[in-house]
Amino acid sequence: MEFIVVQFLTGLASAASLFLVASGLSIIFGVTRIVNFAHGAFYMLGAYVAYTLTERFEGFFGFWGGIVAAALVVAAVGALLEIVLLRRIYRAPELFQLLATFGVTLMVQDLVVMIWGPEDLVGPRAPGLRGAVDILGLAVPTYDLFLIVLGPLVLGGLWILFHRTRWGVLVRAATQDRDMVAALGVNQTWLFTSVFALGIFLAGLGGALQIPRNAVTHLMDLSIIVEVFVVVVIGGLGSVLGAFIAAVLVSELNAFGILIFPKISIVLVFLVMACVLIVRPWGLLGRPEGPARQPAGLSIRPWQPMSQNQRLVMLAVVVAAGFAPFVTGDYALTVLAEIAVFALFAASLHFLMTVGGLASFGHAAYFGLGAYGAAFATTMFGMPMIGSLLLGPLLGVAGAILFGWFCVRLSGVYFAMLTLAFAQIAWSIAFQWVEVTGGDNGILGVWPASWAASPAAFYWLALAVSVAGIVALRVLVFSPFGYALRATRDSALRSEAIGIDRSRVQWAAFVIAGTFAGIAGALFAFLKGSVFPDNLAIPMSVDGLVMVLLGGIETVSGAVVGAIVYKALAIWLVSQTDLSKLVLGAIIVLLVVAFPKGIVGFAEDLLARRRAKADDGGAAARTTPAKAPAKAPAATSGSGAAPIAAPKMEAAR
Repeated sequence: MEFIVVQFLTGLASAASLFLVASGLSIIFGVTRIVNFAHGAFYMLGAYVAYTLTERFEGFFGFWGGIVAAALVVAAVGALLEIVLLRRIYRAPELFQLLATFGVTLMVQDLVVMIWGPEDLVGPRAPGLRGAVDILGLAVPTYDLFLIVLGPLVLGGLWILFHRTRWGVLVRAATQDRDMVAALGVNQTWLFTSVFALGIFLAGLGGALQIPRNAVTHLMDLSIIVEVFVVVVIGGLGSVLGAFIAAVLVSELNAFGILIFPKISIVLVFLVMACVLIVRPWGLLGRPEGPARQPAGLSIRPWQPMSQNQRLVMLAVVVAAGFAPFVTGDYALTVLAEIAVFALFAASLHFLMTVGGLASFGHAAYFGLGAYGAAFATTMFGMPMIGSLLLGPLLGVAGAILFGWFCVRLSGVYFAMLTLAFAQIAWSIAFQWVEVTGGDNGILGVWPASWAASPAAFYWLALAVSVAGIVALRVLVFSPFGYALRATRDSALRSEAIGIDRSRVQWAAFVIAGTFAGIAGALFAFLKGSVFPDNLAIPMSVDGLVMVLLGGIETVSGAVVGAIVYKALAIWLVSQTDLSKLVLGAIIVLLVVAFPKGIVGFAEDLLARRRAKADDGGAAARTTPAKAPAKAPAATSGSGAAPIAAPKMEAAR
């Protein structure tokens, strides 16, 4: 009993820190609707700044003043980020904001290494709270008790701020209807900035308060952001009280899960999140989402199949790519094969996001399951490479069928977070089922057959499979199924009114996307000769999202260009500089601001404007002679109708 009580108190202490960070993210999303992926980076930044200040200023006031000052400094940086970057993309779909904040995260990761170095840093103990208190015969750190008290105090302070101040009333009103708040004359610009600064202050404070408990590392942003997203989604996006309840639930699950369910301790939290979202799709205290600002894939210009000339150009590009082994070396061919594999992976996610309007945060699950399926077929059952490539993706298909049946019942951010939960469940199984998957050691010896062992042969194989898969996905876009899927994306109510079963169509799209992701994963397993749990992890899913968004979600095949640009940049930067994340993050942010429709979307807009300008110029030139009919009255055949009709026909054409 004594041990259980102490473990419970430890969980409550962790819950306080988690609540501080999660409440900030929940407040930001509730008002600005920004899915701030950089929230973990600000948490990490708060810890680093607090370490520096507390080391420089000693004593009681030096320590606690450094903690508060670190949170204020981080809040100022967050406000600057909101003013410089996020204000430019508030009206863009949430996924573009996610991409921009992901770029910021990459930049911060390299910046903290530049400033503080790669080594872990151990901060000082908190003055006045260095001892322990005896509870039921066991020592409980005084600092943990301080955190247990701090959590409810922060919750109470936030409640007073939002319910007893004019600013808080405006914030709560903005969470309900931002347009109405603007119509009443409220300056939304500075309201958003203040809300963002408050959320970042809470994240920085949560990170600063960790230095007496944990070492400060440059990896702590990714370790916290996943748990924070889980807490916010379980509690309900925009609900501070829900975030507090969920933080306690998640922290206690982490505290007792390792004791009660050691085999599933890593996956336990995500199982709970999946169950909550299935039973209550908007979280414990959340509300249903309002209409999205712009459905993914909705374009002003209607999509059209390729013309004959465009098909010939694409064929020429593929043929030119096929000649790469004759003009480049083995390393370049390996890189090109990897780019081809990820082009197919990105195209599968693009199909789900753009055509189906379903943004998945866990698409790597089916990529990784396909890789494991191919590895099992090769190493366990001794199947040849062709058989493994055919049967291996079936594991990804099975995962897509199972997970998709639950996911398509939700929409928006909650759909995305449920896909993330299932992906983490798959990753946890691969990581902990050591007897079958090898755990963190992975599965080795997944080598291609002798006929495909050379870099040139495997490149041709990867290119052929990827091109065939991308073409098949494009054909599906313009098939009757594709039109039905796009109808459910644009208006679920209207599509159901004309007899389209939304859930069934979206489930089928989910399975199709998972199938092609599994094929890409099986190819990747033979390319690398091994499979690891990282193939199913969150960073792989984020890479897929970045590729799709860089290419453009308003395009039919933009993900292919996005995959080529992103993977080529990432691989090249790693070989050229130690600050590859900083440079890549800056490029991503620049692309989001300069090309909000993606690379292909920007190119299509540019071509459309040039065509329109050329058409307008040509029409003006053709209609000029009709302005002077008086010099040749006989040309009208006794009627003035001909000179007038010509411009009308041109306009109609």
